Parts: sequence; structure tokens; C-alpha cells
Amino acid sequence: MPEEILRRVLTAPVYDVASETPLEVAPLLSKRLQNKVWLKREDLQPVFSFKLRGAYNCMVHLTDEQKKAGVIAASAGNHAQGVALSASKMGIDAKIVMPQTTPPIKVNAVRNLGGNVILHGDTYDEASKFAKQLVASEQRTYIHPYDDLDVIAGQGTIALEMLRQHSGAFDVIFVCVGGGGLISGIASVIKQVSPKTRIIGVEPEDAASMTEALKAGERIVLDQVGIFADGVAVAQVGEIPYRIAQTCVDEMITVKTDEICAAVKDIFEDTRAIAEPAGALAVAGMKKFVEQYSVSGLEMAAIVSGANMNFDRLRHISERTELGEKREAIFAVTIDEEPGSFKRFCELLGGRRAITEFNYRYADSSRAVVFVGVRTEGGKPEREAILSELAKQGYAVEDMTDNEMAKLHLRYLVGGHAKGIANELLYRFEFPERPGALLQFLTQMSEEWNISLFHYRNHGAAYGRVLVGVQVPPEQNQAFECYLQNLGYTYVNEQENPGYQLFLKPTA
Repeated sequence: MPEEILRRVLTAPVYDVASETPLEVAPLLSKRLQNKVWLKREDLQPVFSFKLRGAYNCMVHLTDEQKKAGVIAASAGNHAQGVALSASKMGIDAKIVMPQTTPPIKVNAVRNLGGNVILHGDTYDEASKFAKQLVASEQRTYIHPYDDLDVIAGQGTIALEMLRQHSGAFDVIFVCVGGGGLISGIASVIKQVSPKTRIIGVEPEDAASMTEALKAGERIVLDQVGIFADGVAVAQVGEIPYRIAQTCVDEMITVKTDEICAAVKDIFEDTRAIAEPAGALAVAGMKKFVEQYSVSGLEMAAIVSGANMNFDRLRHISERTELGEKREAIFAVTIDEEPGSFKRFCELLGGRRAITEFNYRYADSSRAVVFVGVRTEGGKPEREAILSELAKQGYAVEDMTDNEMAKLHLRYLVGGHAKGIANELLYRFEFPERPGALLQFLTQMSEEWNISLFHYRNHGAAYGRVLVGVQVPPEQNQAFECYLQNLGYTYVNEQENPGYQLFLKPTA
């Protein structure tokens, strides 16, 4: 299989539409990581993503009859733009099925490139299913985003460029993984030309379909897929990419949302370019690899795979970057509710460290719980030192730095415990960003259940983050579970979250 991919790569005419992108040294990252870091700038393609390569290479191999009948694709963004531009270049009619939740900036980009956009479903899987139905009814050719030999070969042309642009072999190349088309194309080429170069795939922790597949020895379907890095939000990797990865990918690394945000900033500081979350995955994985293995002096490359970023997502990314860089710690600290205690606590923390956030509201006459952010430079060891120092001073403290509910919702809700609310259940949801999503949530809910808490956050993504408290009589808990299952939204039970217990749980 890799031999066939390499053969196709060598004859792929991708430069009819794509550009040979630069391979640039990242001086700030290189100095910080103590390795020479190279960035392959696929964010500089005409559609701001590598996807153009594979889409065009697939379509150029269509027969005259297939070209006349037209093509169809399903995508939430980058692949759609690649297909639309390629179709425009070749004079082919293209229909692109995109989820209704797709941000307008991406829909408009596809339309501006000449694609006929059809909005259908809330997810990529629903859009893909509908697109395949149109294949049968309209006799169009389906252009798969990753599970196709010519698509993979198109992406593999990136590896040929890197080999030409760099004198000597790379020690490690980091590649983001969604469906697997990019890494399988790059790995197929590199492993035959430079077999000692390690190929490492990087996925978000909550969308690790290739990691789990390689671990299980077979392709698996994830029950839930995190959508922060929407460009790689795939529940199951492609069959062809999986087979290639089994022999050509050396290791998989998973990273957290905060680490992705920090990588977006790292790329910006070296290039002044803003990568989308999926586009920064490889850099996030590189940083984690260096930390885990304490390596130095290596030649490392990361693929900056795309820059189709909604501007309003930058607020969320900026907010989470300090945590991803391990330069901020978040704590919940219990202090005495008495004159002077607030000042003493601030003096203990603020005398030597910068306080980044402080939330407090009076709860009762005996104790108070404060939500506090502290600037750190020493990562986890410094965080542990702060915990130890607070404990020595007699404070009860909870580390909230890795608590997703706290970072998404709690920091905006600190306001004291509610009183007199019985049988409250707390859940965190991802609502699709489309008209009627909230109404559906409310319509399916029993009128016997009362909403006691509601906090909604959206950051320009396809899904909004919602924290909901609902009063449900104990005898109806099973019915509530059925409601959650039938609703179809991603959800997490936060009943035992320490943030809820400390700040929000109702008192008698």
C-alpha cells in the first residue's frame, strides 16, 4: 500500500491549483524546546488548508463521463473548499453538503469558490449520509475527504516538498490526525525515503479515533467526539489510512484543549499567523513529546495544516492559552468568613505571585469559598507547591486547573449556593448551534421537571456549551435518563464535580 501511494504521489498534478508552501524555522519554539523546530506552512494554501491537494488529485483522475455528471462531497469546511476550488478550476459542477451548524464564514467561502452548498443535518456524519444518497439519485461521484488512494497521494505531496526543502533527514515529523488522509500520505512517502524518521500522529484527547483504533487492533467508532478541533472531529478513521498507519506511524499522542490553545499562540508568536485548532495540533503534540521524553538537539517538523478560524473563537482560545502553557493555575479555596480573612489570603498569594482571577460571593457566616487564578511559570511542580503552601496555612484547597466545568462555566457563575432547591441534577451539554436546539431541549423535557440553573457559552464553534441544573424527583430519575438518551446531545453528569459541591450545590 505505501508503495502504491508513493507511485501516485510522484505523478500527482496538484500544483495546477495548490502552492508549494514554505518550510520555516520557528526560532522561538526552537529556543524554548531546545530542538530545531520547522513548520510546514499548509495554512498558506489558496484555501488556507492542505485539503486542496487531495481533492484536486482525486478529481483530476475522474473520467470524462464522471466529470460531466458532477461531483458531491460532505464537509464542514476545509475539504469543501478544496473540492469547490478544484471543481471551479476543472469546470465541474460540485454540490457540497454541509451541516446546518457550519459557521457562515465557511459556508460563504465554499459558495464564493463556486460550490453549490446544501445545508443538511447537525453533524458531519449526517451530512455525509445525505450526500451519499444524492450520489445514488443524481449519479454524481463522491469525493471522500480521506479514505481514497488519490486523496491520500495528494496529501503525500507535502512530504516530497519537505524532503526537497530540508537538507538531511528529519528526526521526527508531527502530523494532525482526523480521518487519517494526511498522516497516511506523509508517512507513506517518508518511511520509504527516510525510514529512520519517526512519524507521530496527534489527536485531541476527546477525538482520538486513530489512537484507539491502533490500540484495539481494529477500526473503532467513538461514542462521542469532541468538536473543539472541528477539522479532526472524526468518529472513525478511514480504512485505507488505518492500514497504512499500522505499519508507517510510529506513535500517537493526544493533547488537551488547553494545550491546543497554547499551540495556536506559539505559532502566532513565531509566524504572526493564526492557525485553526486542528492546524495547531501537530505543534501541541510536539511540545508534549519533548516534555515526556526530555529530548534535545533534534530536527523536528510540524505540519501547520490549516487556518480557517472563526474570528470570535479567538476569545475562547486566548482565555485558555495560559492554562495550556501551564502559566496559570486555578484553585477553589475555603477561607473563614470573618473580618480580615480576605485580606490575609490575598497577601499570602499576591505578595509574590500575580493573581489572574478572583471570584467570591458571601455564602454564610462561617466560611467562604473563593475561585482564584494564579500566574505560574514552573508548571505542575509550582502548582503543587502552591497547594502545599496553602495547606500549611490551614486552608482547604481544591485544584481546579484541569476541571473542564470550572473553566467553561463555573468561573462565570460563582455567586453563592442557592437555598431551598431540592433534587437538583447537574449536567453539562453541547448544543448544536442551530435554530430550535434550545426549544428541542425544552419541548422534550417533562413539565414536572424544573430548570434551576442555566449557563450557556459559545465561542464561534458549531456547538454551544451549556450547564444545566434540573430538579427531578428521585422516582423519575430513570425517566430523566431516557430523556437524555433520546435528546441526542452530548452530555456529561457533573453531580460529583467538586466545583459544583463547593460553589453551586443548593443548601437546605
